Amino acid sequence: MPHIKPFKAIRPAPKLAKKVAAPPYDVLDSREAREMVRDNPYSFLRIGRAEVDLEPDIDIHSEVVYQRARQNLQDMLAKGVLLQDEQEYFYIYSLLRKGRAQTGLVACTAVDDYLGDKIKKHEHTRPDKEQDRTDHIEACQAQTGPIFLTYRSKEDITEIMEAWMAARSPVYDFTASDGVEHRVWVVDDGEVRAELRRLFAQVENFYIADGHHRTAAATRVALRRRERDPNYSGREEYNYFLSVLFPHTELLIMDYNRVVADLAGLTPAAFLERVGEKFTVELCPGPAPYQPEKKASLGMYLHNKWYRLQAREEILVPADPVANLDVSLLQDNILGPILKIKDPRTNDRIDFVGGSRGLKELEARVKGGMAVAFSLYPTSISDIMDVADKGLVMPPKSTWFEPKLLSGLFIHSL
Repeated sequence: MPHIKPFKAIRPAPKLAKKVAAPPYDVLDSREAREMVRDNPYSFLRIGRAEVDLEPDIDIHSEVVYQRARQNLQDMLAKGVLLQDEQEYFYIYSLLRKGRAQTGLVACTAVDDYLGDKIKKHEHTRPDKEQDRTDHIEACQAQTGPIFLTYRSKEDITEIMEAWMAARSPVYDFTASDGVEHRVWVVDDGEVRAELRRLFAQVENFYIADGHHRTAAATRVALRRRERDPNYSGREEYNYFLSVLFPHTELLIMDYNRVVADLAGLTPAAFLERVGEKFTVELCPGPAPYQPEKKASLGMYLHNKWYRLQAREEILVPADPVANLDVSLLQDNILGPILKIKDPRTNDRIDFVGGSRGLKELEARVKGGMAVAFSLYPTSISDIMDVADKGLVMPPKSTWFEPKLLSGLFIHSL
């Protein structure tokens, strides 16, 4: 069973929490990040995306960027913008979006549990992205973004956390610019922490919902340090990584849609004919975008028209939890064989649009120059667990979780 431990979090001074908290480093590009920090000297993007403080044409993976992140972290600590707790605690992090709450426990989880497959993954990582987060951790001597983990819900864990929240005021309570309310409590009672550790030790597995590159980077840093210190005890902070653990019943996964730049030399009519070999193709009435309502049903926006694509029986593979995902049906039957996109992780003709942006964003991208867009039915949390339990991996960009965990509220110092 995987285990958890409390830690001495570096976190914002309460009055500055809203100004410090920022979107995750990987949901913004440099231009968006620069715009967001323009009038906010406290933004955590100055650590997570430190190129915002440097010249616009700088290589974002250069050593000077990572060193600037380290300097900015030290400056925020020196100025009291960030403070480190003197004792090891757990923390409760609750996010409220459109009336729907999602509450997790902030803790450290073990590199050895990840290596031992007790913390399960469902995606491949890219070496360049792993290296980026590895360099960031090494420069800052800290993990600055939490790993989003889930577990099969346990009622007794939920009851303890709900009771704690009901009896105490949060240390942070603010609403971000996107309307999501963020609240944090400090679990400063040793007996309650011990009971949470005992109960989590009964959970069979944790699953990475979001943060595969951060997890891989934290593991790489730990293994490097073990090589340099063969007498390591296993209790060193580098053997653990910053996590937030949410029960699976509270998670919201939205659609993760695709847009493609061209039709690989086909005319629209020829493309539709090819698609019709594997899907029934139905023109949608009216101008409204088509949001798939069930698995194996896709939406397609082509030449200012929406189509409903229903997978034909012969391409369904119910016994294969990966091949039967909607993202796989699209990849294996349209993107790969027809549009010649063999590896969507590296092909620059495809882009991905998170469901929070809405289907109108797909229309805008096609009208702006892309050739075709696809709307997908969301992957389920049971799909993720099933794939991970079988030791398999999903296609890239299979899941879009909402709301996003903010960065800067918790930092784990190594």
